[in-house]
Parts: sequence; C-alpha cells; structure tokens
Amino acid sequence: MTAPIRLLLCQDDDDDAALIVARLRRDGLDVAYERVQTAEAVESALRLHPPDVVISDYSMPVLTAEEVLRLLHDAALDIPFILVSGQIDDERAAALMRVGAHDFVRKDRLTRLTPVVQRELREAEVRRQRRQAQTALSESEQRFRLFAENAPDVIFRYRLLPRAEVEYFSPAALVILGCHPDELNGDPERVLSMVDPDDRRSLEESWRSPTGEPLVVRWRRADGTVVWTEQRAVGIRDGRGRLLAVQGILRDVTAQVNARHERELLQQQLRQAERLESLGQLAGGVAHDFNNLLAVILGHAELALDALPAGTPGRADLECIQQAAERGGALIRQLLVFSRLEPSQPEVLDLNAVIEETGHLLRPTLGEDIEFVTLLDPGLPPVRIDRSKLEQILLNVLVNSRAAMPQGGRLTIATANVEVPEAGADHGPRVRLSISDTGCGMPPEVAERAFEPFFTTKEQGQGTGLGLSTAYGTVKDTGGRISLTSEPGSGTTVRIDLPTAGQAAPAPPNQAASPSRGGDATVLLVEDNDGVRGLVRRMLSRSGYRVIGATAPAEALWITDAIDARIDALLTDVVMPGMSGLELAGLIRRKRPTMPVLLMSGSLPGGVGLPPRTSFIRKPFTRATLLDCLRDAVGNAT
Repeated sequence: MTAPIRLLLCQDDDDDAALIVARLRRDGLDVAYERVQTAEAVESALRLHPPDVVISDYSMPVLTAEEVLRLLHDAALDIPFILVSGQIDDERAAALMRVGAHDFVRKDRLTRLTPVVQRELREAEVRRQRRQAQTALSESEQRFRLFAENAPDVIFRYRLLPRAEVEYFSPAALVILGCHPDELNGDPERVLSMVDPDDRRSLEESWRSPTGEPLVVRWRRADGTVVWTEQRAVGIRDGRGRLLAVQGILRDVTAQVNARHERELLQQQLRQAERLESLGQLAGGVAHDFNNLLAVILGHAELALDALPAGTPGRADLECIQQAAERGGALIRQLLVFSRLEPSQPEVLDLNAVIEETGHLLRPTLGEDIEFVTLLDPGLPPVRIDRSKLEQILLNVLVNSRAAMPQGGRLTIATANVEVPEAGADHGPRVRLSISDTGCGMPPEVAERAFEPFFTTKEQGQGTGLGLSTAYGTVKDTGGRISLTSEPGSGTTVRIDLPTAGQAAPAPPNQAASPSRGGDATVLLVEDNDGVRGLVRRMLSRSGYRVIGATAPAEALWITDAIDARIDALLTDVVMPGMSGLELAGLIRRKRPTMPVLLMSGSLPGGVGLPPRTSFIRKPFTRATLLDCLRDAVGNAT
C-alpha cells in the first residue's frame, strides 16, 4: 500500500481549498493535506512535516506566493510548487516560475491540476534519485580519495580509450617511486621510462591485457635506486566488452626481494662452504697418501744419487725424478693449506705495510697498461697471520686479476675497518682487505667454484687451480672470511675479513736448537707404510743409527715394554690406523718420560700443538733434513 501524497495547501478561501482537494481525489490521487494561511504556519509545516507538493494561491490576506517560494528556498527543500490562482495574469505567473514555481494552473481550469501534480512529483522523484546518486558518488569518491591518499601502496589508473593516458597515481608514488603524482599523470611514456628496460615489455603487456595476476616490476628512481614493486591490475570494460582502462596497485616489495636474495646468497655460501669442507677433507686424505709416495720416490732417488759419481749415465734422470718429486711436494703443501692442515706460524702484522711491500715488488710485473691503485685505511689495527701465507694470498689474487685484464685496466687494493654483526659466532671488529679489478669478470657458475682446488679456467699449463683455494684455507685458518663477487664484463672483487690481533690464536712456540749428540743413537721407527719405513731405515742405518722398526703403534708399545735396551728417540708417523703418532708418544712417555719424539707427516691436524721434547718433519724430506731434525731432537733431550 502506497502512502498518500502529502499536500501543503496555501489557501485562504474555504471553497477554493475544497475544490482543489476534491479535484485531486476525483482524479484518483490519495491526498493528505495541511492547509496554512500564514508564513509562520508554512515555515512550521516545512520544518515538521515536509510535504510532497505545495499548491498556493497567488495572493492571500497575510501570505503571498513569493513568500512561500522564499520559505521553500530558505529551507533548502526541492518540493514542487504549483501556483493555482484566478487573479494573476500570464506575465506575473511567468515571473514566479522564473524564481522557483514549477507550473501555473488557473482556478477555472482545475482539470489540468492533477496531470501537473503527477508530472511534478515524477520529476521531483527523478531529481531526488539523481541527488542520492550524486551524494553516493561523492561519498564514494571521498572514501576512495581518503583511502588512496593514505594507502602505503601506489594506486593507479591507466586509460586506453579513446587514447592512452595515465589518469591517476596516488601520493604514495612520491615515497615509493620518488616522483610526484602530477609528474606521472598524462603521457604514459613518462611512467614507462622509469621502468627497468628488462621489465618494460611485461608491464606494457599487463596494461594491454590485465589478468589480475601479480607482476614484479623494477623501477629506477631519479637517484639511481632500484625499487621492486608487485603490481596487481584489473581491466575496466564498457557494456560492449571493450577494455577502457586498467587500474590497480603497486606494492613496494624491495625489502622482501632483498631479503630473499640475501637468504639465497647465504644458502649458496653455506652450500659452497660445505662443498669446500668436503673437498678439503678429501684433499687432506689424498695429500697424506701422496706424501708417502713422494717420500719414497724422493728418498730412493737421493740414495741412488749418493751411490752414483758425477757424470755417471743415468744420474741426470735421477735428478729429474728428484726435482719432480720436490715440485710434487710443493703442490701437496698447497693442498694442505686449502685443507687447513698446513702448520702456520702466525705473527702480528701491519696489513698495510705488507700490502705496500708486496705491491712494490709486483708493480713492475703488472705492466704499463695496468693502473695500480691502493686505498689503505691508516687506522687499521694489526692482524695475526702467517706472513708468508698472506704474501702468497696477495700474489695469487693479484696474478689472477692481472690475467683477467689482458687489454689493461685498473687493479685496486683497499683496506678498511668493518664490524661483523652480532649474529654468528665470528662477530666483532674485522680488518677488510679488498682486491678489485676491471677485467672480464666471471659468470655465476664459475664464481661459485672459484675456491675449489684444481678448478681453473686458464689453459692447460698456465695454472694449477690452487691459488684461491689455498687463500681460502689460510683465511679460514685465521678465523676470517673470504668471498668473491663477479659479473661478466664488470670485473671481480675478492674480500677478505681478518680478525684483529686480539682475536686471533697465539703463535705456536718455537723450539730452540741444542747441541747434537751425533748419529750413534738407537731409534724406534714406527711407520705403517712399508716403502717409507724401509727408506727411512736405510737413511738412518747409513748414517750410523741403530733402527728398531715397527709397522703399527701396537707393535711399538710391545717393543718398549719387552725391550729393556736403551731407546734414544721415537721417530713415528702421525696418521696411522688405530692410533695416531701423538697418542703413541704419550703412551710411551708414561714409562720413558724423557724420550724425545720426532713426528713425520705431510701435515699436522689443524689446531694441534707439539708437546715438549717433540719435533716435526714434513714429508717428503731429504736424508739431510731427516738427519738434522733427528740430531736436534736427540740433542734437545740431553
């Protein structure tokens, strides 16, 4: 059931009022009316019970049509006003319609009144609905503007028809893209010029055919900063399905992308460290076996040379064998450095001074087409590292950098103080050594393997592939870190972070030389390798030593228990099945506490110090070196 039409009737004549109401009702209109005759009554009715339509006479004793129109205007009400009068001419009626009246009906023609009322009510409803729509649109726009102006993401709208045009970028563009929205609106080329060239095509495609799927886009700000955004955009279409515009958001995901890249880098470094650790263990085992082989080769070559006078046929061949074995021993020592099994002699050093000395020696060999630059921080604290190994690191890296610049370039050595963050066991102050070149660089698959032993991109015969691997082992042995960054065509940088002297391990004590007893002592020789044991026995026997041989630690322990005869020294291999040479020496010294010990091996396990009255000789060794070390060991015990 519809509500009756609320009519405000401004009429002083009772008969006229009754005729107007009767006419409307006769024509089928359900009318509920309120009759007023004063301005106060009109104002009260408009305030308390706003009508649907106002019908007014032109002139009444205390009220006029102009006053009613003024009151409607003051109340800001859009209500149809219909003038019904028999005393007004057309000119006055037209004047009233110009100031707000909607129509004029003469009293002698009331048959027009109902159609006029119906028409004006319809038009008033249309205006009301339009106002509501406009109000809703205005409120929606206000909410959108409030949201857009305060949203952390960039909100944009790109129009395709009738012409391509950027219609809107929200204020967040200033924060994220570094550009005021007014600079982005208009020509799309201004926006697209900020997009990374590798991402521009995909962005343009997403605007031509939006799918709503996320799209990662890189933007370059005016200051050169790269910003990563994630775009989500949808299309706006007309009734015929034509794509009119694209609107969406750009979210700054730079922090997430950087965090992911950093996480991937850390995972890559962890995989590389694990791979290098495995390779180091493998290299250490290989080095031990090869040292035994080289010891036999070198020793027997030396014995054979001793038996051949100068000029004897075959002597030159033996000398070549001897030299090859010595070079093999040097190569194995580099493997041991990588494996961190090579004993170090760390000392407190001024890193800048070592760089200047090494650079002074190497500068002439770099060539005139290489610009050699040093950027040394004068405030560096000292570091503790084996000087010869540090010099070898500098030499290896500089030679690699020079080889990467066959057409010339710039080679830079820099030092600086850095602070490693608290996360991790190796946090604290560090001294950073950076060596950079402007050479050809490396692809990622090569850079990942740069620290692996025997890995090289040089032609055969131009390198062993042990330069960076030995540097890796040396730096790790000091508690430092070494890393490499490189891009094809952009050069390579090697960064080495070394702990300051206060954090490094102390240097192992040096053994002082003592007078020799000579070569008439009894030596307990323990070696599980038959070739090495037979060689050493011959070397010592030829020099007057009495040798008691044992093939294993258990046999050596039985000999020391079963034989009461004097044993002047224990000469033992370090790495043997079941028990190490150090453990064997400790057990024998329980009964013979003053027995001197000479350990022989390709290396000592990392971090192992030598007990008192204990010496070390590195395999492979010459007979002269063995005799000197044994005489020193026996002499120190007296």
